[in-house]
Amino acid sequence: MTILRQIAQLGQPVLRQETELVGDPADRALQALIDDMLATMAEANGVGIAAPQVYEPLRLFVVASRPNPRYPQAPAMEPTPMLNPEILWQSDEIEKGWEGCLSVPGIRGMVPRSLRIGVRYLSRTGQVCDDELSGFIARVFQHEYDHISGMVFLDRVASSRDLISEREYLRLVSA
Repeated sequence: MTILRQIAQLGQPVLRQETELVGDPADRALQALIDDMLATMAEANGVGIAAPQVYEPLRLFVVASRPNPRYPQAPAMEPTPMLNPEILWQSDEIEKGWEGCLSVPGIRGMVPRSLRIGVRYLSRTGQVCDDELSGFIARVFQHEYDHISGMVFLDRVASSRDLISEREYLRLVSA
């Protein structure tokens, strides 16, 4: 049975702690956690969620870009659980873009990220996957990767002048 989990908010220690490698991908508890994360993220209109955000200090996150009220221009993709993800390489080309976070509600920040990245992760069935990601999906991966590294997007914002309210962000993207 899928459970909507509580999302850890900024200030919760789990968002800043070291995460542990995921063991057996076939573990029932792990598969249930992935299902819970997918449901929790969808309910909150997220485009990704990391295990620490649901109080589990594991190297696991979901990338699930899709247009929704929080990200109206997001490209659509199948939700993809990523176990023990790694960034293999990053392009030198950096792009600043607005980011928000389910753990930091009400605030958006202009965050610099690599435009293209090479990644490796295990699928939820344990298959090794190597991908090249670009644009918004690369941004989501890097955002979630920060979560499993004890960081939040605010750590990457160059200046407090690069922060705006969620309401102002939504006004900007719908203009």
